[in-house]
Amino acid sequence: MAKILIIDDSPLARARLTRLFELGGHEIVGSTRDWMHALALYESLQPEIVTLEYMMADKRGEAVLKEFIQLDPDARVIMISGANGSGIEEKILKAGAKAFFRKFGLQKDYLDVIDQVLNGQ
Repeated sequence: MAKILIIDDSPLARARLTRLFELGGHEIVGSTRDWMHALALYESLQPEIVTLEYMMADKRGEAVLKEFIQLDPDARVIMISGANGSGIEEKILKAGAKAFFRKFGLQKDYLDVIDQVLNGQ
């Protein structure tokens, strides 16, 4: 079981991820649409995993990822995106994300990624 912080500017996406991860036995310790609030939540809640939307309204997820890595070089951030741009996954992983998955994937795929990141794979 992982303690997860969800960062996404879509209330529907946050609700979907919350439900999915809880059904998978994980604990949602925080959820927010605001990246600045997310950094404060990360420090206070100390989640084991952060899921971060790539295309947020106020700041691109890649920039937020860099903020997390600066705050904690060991942060386990999983970037999520509905975008189909080429090279996004490679760029995000090079920037320090532990994993990347597309929105609207299969529940099993999401849970497998959480387990892999939690176990350092």
